[in-house]
Amino acid sequence: MLAEMLENLKRKAPLVHNITNYVTVNDCANILLASGASPIMADDGAEVEEITSICSALNINIGTLNQRTIPSMLLAGKRANLLSHPVILDPVGAGASKLRTETAMRLVNELNLAVIRGNISEIKALASGGGTTRGVDADVADAVTETSLGAAADFARRFSEKTGAVIAITGAIDIVADSKMVYIIRNGHPAMSKITGTGCMLSAMLAAYLAANAESPLEASAAAVAAMGLCGEIAYSRLKEGEGNSAYRTRIIDAVYNLTPEALESGAKYEIR
Repeated sequence: MLAEMLENLKRKAPLVHNITNYVTVNDCANILLASGASPIMADDGAEVEEITSICSALNINIGTLNQRTIPSMLLAGKRANLLSHPVILDPVGAGASKLRTETAMRLVNELNLAVIRGNISEIKALASGGGTTRGVDADVADAVTETSLGAAADFARRFSEKTGAVIAITGAIDIVADSKMVYIIRNGHPAMSKITGTGCMLSAMLAAYLAANAESPLEASAAAVAAMGLCGEIAYSRLKEGEGNSAYRTRIIDAVYNLTPEALESGAKYEIR
């Protein structure tokens, strides 16, 4: 099933509209190209509706949130909804400030979201309307472990039922859930946390996978999450002596570029609950 999601992505080569943050915008563009999709980065209110109309999916990332782009996110999101294009929300840092939390909540409430992807602290902040998120990293108390996995999976199911979106909670153990089914994914490498932007890149990839597999949002989301984690493993295994997180970032993009549907299917480590 996961192989089919990547096959469709490479065959359809969707165009993805990104309103994302300026820290990782180049990485998001490159990871989309590596995946087999094409990126457009546009966040001016004067053009976002027109741009999203020619694309197949919209990725909204609030990492460098500002008053200029908030209206653009809503305009693009509502146009994408009108066209039945999947909209992905990455609520970076939700819970860290009033502006971030309120904006993320507004996007959840006013848009029909296909996927909400974040760490456990960010997702909990959305579910509760507040939080104690430490920057863009999950609070230690919120970390998903084997002990807390069952409760976290149930939480993701409930939040999916409430929002209508697939909930992708990423961390040491990834959870991808709709209201009925949960994928538990154990791909990835701890070194991925040493690179700014792996989460942002994954959200862009989610938009691409959803664009190519709109009829299977849960499976497409699971495939994207597993693919990113697997490529993190592959990239780390290819690091040479003396290389660090800069080389690792490049090798992750290379691994995504070279990932085949067969390699994804055989390398994905997941269970379904």
